[in-house]
Amino acid sequence: MARAGLRPETIHPSLWRASQLARGLVPGVDTGHPDLSAQLPGGGWPPGSLTEILLPQPGIGELRLLQPVLRRPMARGTVVLVQPPYILQPLALSWWGVDPACVICVRATRQADALWAAEQALLAGTCRLVLLWLPTAGARSTGRAKGVSDAGRHLRPDALRRLHLAAQAGSTLFFLFRPLRDAVQPSPAPLRLGLAPARDGVHIRFIKRRGPVAAAPLFVPLWPSPALLDACPVPGVSSPASPAVASQWRESQPRIKPHALYGKQQRRASSYAYQDN
Repeated sequence: MARAGLRPETIHPSLWRASQLARGLVPGVDTGHPDLSAQLPGGGWPPGSLTEILLPQPGIGELRLLQPVLRRPMARGTVVLVQPPYILQPLALSWWGVDPACVICVRATRQADALWAAEQALLAGTCRLVLLWLPTAGARSTGRAKGVSDAGRHLRPDALRRLHLAAQAGSTLFFLFRPLRDAVQPSPAPLRLGLAPARDGVHIRFIKRRGPVAAAPLFVPLWPSPALLDACPVPGVSSPASPAVASQWRESQPRIKPHALYGKQQRRASSYAYQDN
């Protein structure tokens, strides 16, 4: 009877009860959103693991959700973005506190090449963050991708397993952005989140996690840049648009010297900003 109250994690760190969040061997990386971190196993984003973020369409706030880990002050290493769906703006990255010189964008003509690039970035061990976007329903693609089925262009499970194994080879944070319709597809990812746009933020649905089933989606506030709100006030938006809050936010952000974005760096802007076909 003494074993009735035995905690599973005392047997092995990878064990947990269905009514509790798993702890894991490695603590999670703080998301920068306290309510979200409290709902994730390990208290944050899992390093060395495949994390899926499923979107109804790109550009609904997924990068703003990851802004705190993009600009971690003490973090070192390269940030690799594979197949971002929209043009990236180096000045916006600088405003966030992300050095554009540490950001690499990869454009692949075939989906198989994008999968290969993400896998190699994970295996390299020099990247602190890898982001990979898969095409949405209306996206065009040239060539047939290895690991992608013709029916709806879904990734086969073996392609996802390769990415997950590559992520497990190191401690890189790896996020895979997929269409929300793929939520019904099997995946080896321990963490799968579904995002839905909402006023002043996003609603996050926990599709899969090592822990109990969430009763309702979690709302995470995501405010736009105070610079944008100062230039183009939005009716009904009060707190972040107020001068006091905007000024306090600016003072808390790290600054990158302007000359780092011009001169020779300006001619390299095409390596950071491009648009998917």
